Amino acid sequence: MTKPAYKRVLLKLSGEALMGDDAYGINRATIDRMVADVAAVARLGVELAIVIGGGNIFRGVAPGAQGMDRATADYMGMLATVMNSLALADAMRHVGITARVMSAISIEQVVEPYVRPKALQYLEEGKVVVFAAGTGNPFFTTDTAAALRGAEISAEIVLKATKVDGVYSADPNKDASATRYTTISFDDAISQQLEVMDATAFALCRDQKLPIKVFSIVKPGALMRVIMGDDEGTLVHV
Repeated sequence: MTKPAYKRVLLKLSGEALMGDDAYGINRATIDRMVADVAAVARLGVELAIVIGGGNIFRGVAPGAQGMDRATADYMGMLATVMNSLALADAMRHVGITARVMSAISIEQVVEPYVRPKALQYLEEGKVVVFAAGTGNPFFTTDTAAALRGAEISAEIVLKATKVDGVYSADPNKDASATRYTTISFDDAISQQLEVMDATAFALCRDQKLPIKVFSIVKPGALMRVIMGDDEGTLVHV
């Protein structure tokens, strides 16, 4: 097998990706398949950190959150990401991969707090680091957390796993003529109003010259092809 194209990466998973075909929650078959893909990458010696969202859990309580204070709802979402992170780490344990969950909010009885030097140590030891609770602040998305943590750990690239296999010129579900970009610059993505990540995360990646690869997590073998540098998804770069 040829050498991986990246030594250290930050993988951003949406909480919704864990639902599979369920309405909310964690689909066991789906998380097992994702963990198998992650494990295959980790066994290549790639240093891998993960940021995961909480939409799959928060969606189940969203009707009751209507009219709720935004900051309170955001903290609920952060706790949902901790639940997902624990599930992900446990699933990795079952396939022989050591994972460490680090939370941006203090829940020391459950997971250890995020400390940058400790996270770097874990990565250098070959452990998968799962960053939970977003940035620890309301009004910031897990996309922003992924950009922030990616910059902090000096990741070579942020891998944004979605349900679509890249960035398109238009919504491929609505426009049959939409074409997938192999590469696109940050400036072009902004000028075309392509929704790659939320604006704060996108600006941070651009300013830090941290490229983003958008690819489909539901496409078999896509994560490995991205890691190996194959033509998969869309590369957003300076």
